Amino acid sequence: MYVSGLSFHHSGVLIMTTVQTAPARRVFVRQLAAATAAVALPSLGRAQATTPSAGRRFAPQPGRWRSFEVTTRVDIARADGVTRVWLPIPSVNTDWQKSLESSYSSNGTARMADDERYGARMLMVEFAPSITQPHVELSSRILTQDRANDWAARKTTTEDAATRAYWTAATEMLPTDGIVRKTAQDAVRGARSDVEKTQRIYDWIIANTFREPKVRGCGEGDIKTMLETGNLGGKCADLNSLFVGMCRSVGVPARDVYGLRLVPSAFGYKELGGNPSSLKGAQHCRAEVWLSGHGWVAMDPADVTKVMRQETAEWIKSPTNPLVAPVNKALFGGWEGNWMAYNVAHDVVLPQSKGSKIGFLMYPMGENASGRLDPYAPDSFRYQITAREIAA
Repeated sequence: MYVSGLSFHHSGVLIMTTVQTAPARRVFVRQLAAATAAVALPSLGRAQATTPSAGRRFAPQPGRWRSFEVTTRVDIARADGVTRVWLPIPSVNTDWQKSLESSYSSNGTARMADDERYGARMLMVEFAPSITQPHVELSSRILTQDRANDWAARKTTTEDAATRAYWTAATEMLPTDGIVRKTAQDAVRGARSDVEKTQRIYDWIIANTFREPKVRGCGEGDIKTMLETGNLGGKCADLNSLFVGMCRSVGVPARDVYGLRLVPSAFGYKELGGNPSSLKGAQHCRAEVWLSGHGWVAMDPADVTKVMRQETAEWIKSPTNPLVAPVNKALFGGWEGNWMAYNVAHDVVLPQSKGSKIGFLMYPMGENASGRLDPYAPDSFRYQITAREIAA
């Protein structure tokens, strides 16, 4: 079994390679092949930009690729023993994203690594205690486009038992038994297909959870604790992980997709875009479900709750509100291509880290003799992320 990947040239440039995968990763490789084959989308042309106040329009459509260069810069303010930094590298290649070349510069020792299970790529840099002003800069180029599933059309999709088992399996942060399963079973009662189950769970998330702006970063994704405590407020890694866990618990293959907003929304929604000159805090987790006859389908109920809570000064409580309704409709089956994906990895072990595994790799991570650096405090663990759109 072989899969295309990235490796470092001695000059610090990442080049495309073909590597043989270990037996333990064969299910993942089969899944990537299935995903690439199954998510072919019709070319319907690029939606025209508009503002929410002018027709409340939000209608992403595939058809035009956009090219971006994304740069992450980390500067370690004070060395404390050996310091290690891990930076996520875009490693998703599908019909909606192409992860291309990357390059880096650093005064530390750098190497590429991955998490061995999901294929999440990262740049690992180690700085000796003697290095003054440790720094690393990583630049990656990607192509991305909008997604919009055509629910009226069906295409040939293939999957096997191992693939389904892989994407319905529980992880440490995504349990699929107990209160998670009971909540999902209650939500989907009467549903006769995976599409109906997915719609019921999507609607349940929007009706029962809410965006909580005070949560740090993107949240932790501890879905069992959320349900047990009844505290259903959170951010994307909480709400979309709950959606994924509930889907898995009733047999619908699902996964989180961890990434970064790059530029403003073409539809004028300020909360659904990023400021390319400063993308600290622009990390965003989305979701996908596998549906027979459709393949991997985009989902993002967490962004619906974000628009409801933060798009206006008033907290909108109904998804049928004219501002929310087009977003609610479009994000069941689509998303806008002003965002890039890093990976789909859960419960990630950082190579050579002395700390515990992390729920996901979406932020720069760092560690020194005093312990792990706080990725949610980019002004003390100093990093900056910027994006540049490249004209065709």
